[in-house]
Amino acid sequence: MSPVAETKAAYTAAAAPVADVSTGIAATDSVSITERLAGEVEARKQPSDSGESLFERFAWVYIFFREKLFRDDTERFVQALWPKQEPPAATRLIELGCGPGFYSCAIASRFPQISVLGIDRSAKQLDCARNKARGNVLQNCRFNRDNVLKLSHGDESFDALVAARLFTVLPNQERAIAEMHRVLRPGGRCVIAEPRFAVWASLPLFAMWLIAALTGMNSGYREPSRATVLSPEAFKGLFMTQPWRRVQTWHEGRYQYALCEKR
Repeated sequence: MSPVAETKAAYTAAAAPVADVSTGIAATDSVSITERLAGEVEARKQPSDSGESLFERFAWVYIFFREKLFRDDTERFVQALWPKQEPPAATRLIELGCGPGFYSCAIASRFPQISVLGIDRSAKQLDCARNKARGNVLQNCRFNRDNVLKLSHGDESFDALVAARLFTVLPNQERAIAEMHRVLRPGGRCVIAEPRFAVWASLPLFAMWLIAALTGMNSGYREPSRATVLSPEAFKGLFMTQPWRRVQTWHEGRYQYALCEKR
């Protein structure tokens, strides 16, 4: 991941105004700089359904947020999926929108008897994920490029499914839920973690759009500048669009969670 190493110092300098926006506590000159930069992003961003992905062009930015700043929900996922005992051998788990493979690798490392597949649209995110799996010598973890709205896997292919921060940039959330339900086997479970607060959830997007504006690489990205965050009612209602046996939702801190079990 040499691009990460080469650009991390530059990112640190560029990202400082983001903290000012999220906290609202800054010196007058910092606020002024931040406002100008935010205005530049707003003026130049042009999301496009068919455009390039920010997660591909500025992969290192999202990788930094995922690896260094986001909450680690591995234990919550494990306890929700297998509350009483370890998963049996040959269990198949899929992670949707795996990014750099944070959860796929963590779960595969913890349970070597299961098979873990992470899927994402970004080739660069997947390269990072594969490097992580190789570095940890994980023989039971692999990564493929796929579309969460039209998965290439057949019906009832997996025993468990996890996803984190998937809905923040996904245009058709109900379709994603339908695909989750379709690929799970009867009795299979999925656990979803989503942010509760728009400002916090939008920081990676804002950072990527900001860098795009500052570097002139800012034409036609398909992601918005602000993340989609669902209310608790809308979050729970989204899962009610499929005939699950059981749906449970709850929140802890900045995140809300859903546990669904297929009939």
